[in-house]
Amino acid sequence: MARPREFDEQRVLRAAAGVFRRHGYAGASLQELTQATGLGKGSLYGAFGSKHGLYLAALDQYYTPGEGQALDHSGAPAIEELRTYMADAAAGSSDGSPSCLLTSATAELSGRDDPVSQRVNAAFDDISAMLRARVVRGQTDGTIAAEVDPQTAADLLLAVARGIEVLGHAGIERERLVNAAEAAVAALTAE
Repeated sequence: MARPREFDEQRVLRAAAGVFRRHGYAGASLQELTQATGLGKGSLYGAFGSKHGLYLAALDQYYTPGEGQALDHSGAPAIEELRTYMADAAAGSSDGSPSCLLTSATAELSGRDDPVSQRVNAAFDDISAMLRARVVRGQTDGTIAAEVDPQTAADLLLAVARGIEVLGHAGIERERLVNAAEAAVAALTAE
């Protein structure tokens, strides 16, 4: 009979995600993970099976399906919600904070680790659906051009936001990132 866990699993997963965000999967040492989580190696492996199991659980905790709908009901016009989303991507990638776990997982493991690929693809599909819904709403409220294809626009915004993040963490100056974010949104606006 398995013993009940005697730790706060969500806290442990947030701490592990922080280590993975700063160091990547391969760069995160077991020592860093045990130090950040406050659990010993045996407890981590007992709860998650392996470092890979911990990584997958951290990914699951980091982004849950439906999280992309967070912009719902802000009351702002759709184009402003999209502008804020893109501006936040630019700011978050150039403020010294660790990389987004989804973006780093994609760069490091997606394409060669099926469970990671499935998780990041599902998360990006969810975010794309949120962006698409905003584009459709913007077409309804007249702030986004009617001839814009909503899915193509959503994919453009998602690609630009993820690219901005990578460039920001590479050291590209914030002003350039903000300008790129604004240009992506401006391309959708109704004249």
